[in-house]
Amino acid sequence: MVEKSDRAPLLDWEEVPPAEKPVPTPEQEKDVKRPSPANSRALGCTAPGIGWSTSPGGPGSFTSAVSSIDTSLSSRNTVPTPAEWDAQCLDKDDHTPAPGQGEVPHDIMVKWEEKDPIVAVFVVTFDTRSGNMLEWCLPGDMNLEGVEFKAMASGSHRVSSDFIYFRKGGYFGLACFANMAVESVVERGARMKSVGILSTSYTLLYRYMSFLEHQVRLQLKTPGQYSPLEAFFEDKRSVLPLDGESVVTACPGSACGAALNHCMHPEMKITHPAGCMSQFIQFFGEQIMVLWKLALLRRRILIFSPPPVGVVCYRVYCCCCLANVSVPGVGVAVPEFRPFFYVNVADIDTLDTELSYVACTTEKIFEEKRDLYDVYVDNQNVRTTRESLKPLLRLNAADREKYRKLTEQRQMLLYSQEENGDCVSSEEDHFILFFLEQNNRIFQMLSEVAGSPEPILTQESVRAMGLDPHGDRLFLLHLLETYGYDSLLVTDHPCCS
Repeated sequence: MVEKSDRAPLLDWEEVPPAEKPVPTPEQEKDVKRPSPANSRALGCTAPGIGWSTSPGGPGSFTSAVSSIDTSLSSRNTVPTPAEWDAQCLDKDDHTPAPGQGEVPHDIMVKWEEKDPIVAVFVVTFDTRSGNMLEWCLPGDMNLEGVEFKAMASGSHRVSSDFIYFRKGGYFGLACFANMAVESVVERGARMKSVGILSTSYTLLYRYMSFLEHQVRLQLKTPGQYSPLEAFFEDKRSVLPLDGESVVTACPGSACGAALNHCMHPEMKITHPAGCMSQFIQFFGEQIMVLWKLALLRRRILIFSPPPVGVVCYRVYCCCCLANVSVPGVGVAVPEFRPFFYVNVADIDTLDTELSYVACTTEKIFEEKRDLYDVYVDNQNVRTTRESLKPLLRLNAADREKYRKLTEQRQMLLYSQEENGDCVSSEEDHFILFFLEQNNRIFQMLSEVAGSPEPILTQESVRAMGLDPHGDRLFLLHLLETYGYDSLLVTDHPCCS
């Protein structure tokens, strides 16, 4: 049986007609065995909403997760809880269970078909007289005001193709842009369009990158051909409640579906932000340690870059990855550090109300709007007008040591992959877990000191966090204030004695 790819599911059924299955004879029906996961969509365990493994062994732990599956689920008639799915996922790259391993219950695989929460699909065009325009959309009554400026970034006429992640209200969007030369006086020699979608989450949008790229090329060559987009929306649409404030997916067992949606690690490469962490760190070099501190402090970070904007959207995502913490209870009272991805002048009022965000833009005017951001990143230059944050832009000995360890471990990983054919270990997992462990190390120590009879930070405790007792003093003070460690005492010169 041919297995469908998850990367571009619409292209599969749109371009390749399904083969007709022969009708089995009664004798053959008797011999038919219950299908195994090899004939179904297999899964890989990842962290909720992120797309990478949080287990100590990284993606290499998938095998051990398979072996621990409770075979008693096979005889169960109820859908497992999300916790059971998270603990008992199957590796997507290895569909066949080893001897002694349990199988995913067939009734669950048949009853539940993963549905992506797509709430809108649209086409944006550039008109030489009116500028960016919403040409077509489904559903027709959904408020998509302003999406024409998000799906086609300012300055896009300078590039032949691009892709853009963005936020529209409570939804996330992905649009693919293309620019084609035409012999038309009305269009001034160029036809520009974007085809995009909106969803309740950005973690699965990458799956439709190929489909959207294909469709925007189709729209450029044969404008007005919307039938593939109509079929796409009919197949992937979500059910919007009457208030339009939230989305209920069309599939049953939505809680179980949420757990399954997190199990997409093997394909989160290149076309999804999770596949660019190594490039992100190579681009910024040691400055990554400055961004790490600012992200952990939940500051408002705005990244400027001329088009193409797709790779800059990846940098937005990677900045969010630097601030992950898995210590229970940490970060509950601090602002959520969410990616806004691409923003333009129409987002100024929204950004003005945000306490914490990371976003990117192609519009230079934002540099003058200093009340909208705490940190402005232009190319590899990280700067701020906040006097209290300026000292954090200087690297110290501990920063350079952490960066040295990061690059050293990366070289060891690459060597292992080359010499031993290790295709399981991932650079992305390595980088993400590096910062996750660093963050956990800091907050575990802060929690221990806060709960001690004498809650005073000493040089030893600061070094145990991996920080510089002198160079990171201001960062530590900001951290205590941001995360509400009011019971901790810091003497006037705790780090200089």
